[in-house]
Amino acid sequence: MSGGLYRSANAHGGGLPPDDGATFISAEPLNQPGVEATAPPQEVVAETSAAANSAVMAIGSLVSRGTGFVRNLMVGAALGNLVGNVFTTAQFLPNQVYEFLLGGVLTSVLIPVLVRRRKTDPDRGEAYAQRLLTLAVLALAATALIAMVGAPVLTALYASGKDASYTNLVTDLSYLMLPMLFFTGLSALIAAVLNTRGHFAAPMWAPILNNLVVIGAFGLYILIYGAEAIRPEDMGWGQILLVGGGALLGVAVQAAGLLPALRKVGFRWKLRFDFRELGLRELAQLGAWMFCYVAVNQLGLFVVVNLLTRAAGEDSAGLLIYNNVFLLLMMAHGIIAVSIITALMPRMSAAAADGRFHDVTADLSRGTRMVTAVLAPIAVCYAVLAGPISVVVFRYGAFTGDNAVATSIVLLVAAVGLVPFAISQLFTFAFYALPDTRTPALVNIPVVALRVLLQVGLYLAFSATFAAAGMMLGNAISYVAAAVISALLLRPRVGRIGLGGIMRTMGRVVIAALGAALVGLLVVKLLPGDSAHLSWLAAAVQLVIGGAVIGVTYLVLAMALRIGEITEVVGMVRRRLGR
Repeated sequence: MSGGLYRSANAHGGGLPPDDGATFISAEPLNQPGVEATAPPQEVVAETSAAANSAVMAIGSLVSRGTGFVRNLMVGAALGNLVGNVFTTAQFLPNQVYEFLLGGVLTSVLIPVLVRRRKTDPDRGEAYAQRLLTLAVLALAATALIAMVGAPVLTALYASGKDASYTNLVTDLSYLMLPMLFFTGLSALIAAVLNTRGHFAAPMWAPILNNLVVIGAFGLYILIYGAEAIRPEDMGWGQILLVGGGALLGVAVQAAGLLPALRKVGFRWKLRFDFRELGLRELAQLGAWMFCYVAVNQLGLFVVVNLLTRAAGEDSAGLLIYNNVFLLLMMAHGIIAVSIITALMPRMSAAAADGRFHDVTADLSRGTRMVTAVLAPIAVCYAVLAGPISVVVFRYGAFTGDNAVATSIVLLVAAVGLVPFAISQLFTFAFYALPDTRTPALVNIPVVALRVLLQVGLYLAFSATFAAAGMMLGNAISYVAAAVISALLLRPRVGRIGLGGIMRTMGRVVIAALGAALVGLLVVKLLPGDSAHLSWLAAAVQLVIGGAVIGVTYLVLAMALRIGEITEVVGMVRRRLGR
């Protein structure tokens, strides 16, 4: 239900787009969309310390997100907004083909099956994993080849309505970048094998290699060709080979970086062609609902990509800006909301398994209140400081001041959807804790349909300048709808979720957030700098001072209003400082 441009399951955890170029499988299967409550076997858990795994994953995720953000920043700085849109479209094609064919099924089906086989098979699942990897390599290679042959058709689908120079460049880049789906799928499968054998470090850190290679490729591009905005027809073959080949090389290096870890855990990759032993019919049945979920999402993303491609111009917000803003949202969601969901999921799963549904609702209510209280000031910062953030974070090289202004408008609208998105995700994972993958897949159908109708309507109602902002507004409204529908369907299953307490907390959070926003706006207004054409230094001053003022004001108001989720954190900090 994310509405992001890229795959939701394997890139950023918790059903988010791949904001960082990462392709990994979470150590906790419950953190992935469509995964039932399947605990790893005891011998896998005993192989490594849970605390050590968490630390490695947390550090790896932070570095991966950081380098991924720099990667996307380099795309804009090197190519500018218009050609950056072309590159983003070409990069989107292999990701969507991969997600449609394998992404969701991998996380919802293959990991639990690999875990079960490792526990029950005499060879601890070695032969089964070898068969699976053999079949996957053949299928991925065939798919990549077919996709490359059909590159012009894919371009016509996703970049319709653009001139020949635009679509030709998308096609040329696609020939180089469509093979990425082979290495992406291979990386995800190897990561799954490693996770089921208790190895989590390599799948978390390998994507960083990908990001560094791409950063290096675009740095070399700037060094050779400069950082000036150009038009698609000005891209020569040397430039196309450098950026497209760099993206492909990054994913290939990521996959290669996982191979030493396979040897370390004792897995030997042997080609096996007795595919009947895989139980393909069982895998197909298990993955049916997740395939439905993914297919509906991909149809929704197709609409977004097509509309934003039509709206793309030198100064208007297209795919590149939309994706950059979405990354900002997902960074906040990934650091805060996913951490809360990760902590609550084992508790809710255990309580559901024991029939203690009152504990499930208690955790669900608490999680909703925590997510709302903690993400609200970040949403305020995104909205109030959209201009300074866009300049400080994105305005480099060929990414102009006008592009930064267009980014700020999209970020302002997107901030509205941050909290609803996190709540909708929490409610979705509550179904997975029951366990139930069918209901989220069915809920996703009307939610995506609503999103598409809103986005198409907003696109037709406003000019191309506001197309990306309209896509974000459609996302935000659909997140609210997803949360409401999920809550209504959860109540008969688990009982009352404490709606009264949730609404009281939300009311207080809204008051604190509005107060912080008003103070932040006043302070930013008083600081030097032209809002239409901010210099980098003025933007940085507004960002630092404005962010600090918003944070302190929200904290003071939250304490005064006795928002429990904030006072608990402050109390914990005071106790630790006291010690």
